[in-house]
Amino acid sequence: MSSTAADVVRLLTVRGETLAVAESLTGGMVAAALTAVPGASKAFRGSVTAYATELKREVLGVDGGLLAARGAVDPQVAAQMAAGVRTALGADWGIATTGVAGPDPQDGKPVGTVFVAVDGAGEGCADGGKVEALRLNGDRAEIRMESVRSVLALLLTELASEQTGNERAQDTERNGGF
Repeated sequence: MSSTAADVVRLLTVRGETLAVAESLTGGMVAAALTAVPGASKAFRGSVTAYATELKREVLGVDGGLLAARGAVDPQVAAQMAAGVRTALGADWGIATTGVAGPDPQDGKPVGTVFVAVDGAGEGCADGGKVEALRLNGDRAEIRMESVRSVLALLLTELASEQTGNERAQDTERNGGF
């Protein structure tokens, strides 16, 4: 169990919010990290491992034209995966991983190209979502593990920034502002 996963579960639980996960290159590792945390069932709704490209379209609602034009390893695909799993599983937050763990390039992208995404309805998530592009080094296992760490860290950052924004709003209200 990672401390980041534990922090994510703790924050979501305290806030009464839920999370859904869409995974490609990580193949269920994000869900495994979250469910290793005791009490995860209070916040974790479930996951979709859409390893095959057509499942990204059929199950997660990723635009077929986008997949045909750019392939599965793309920032917009990651964003649509996160939004799609959030909707499909009825969660407050959705996160997604897509990329190339190796050993060979995919869709014209080199090994180590990864996109992680967060989608949430909160003010801390501009336009509902955020995508981070990663260029990772290492072998297949290292790339996959770093992808897990990165998507959980991105979510934690979004949760923390939203909490900070809410605390600021409450402080302003207490001090006579709007």
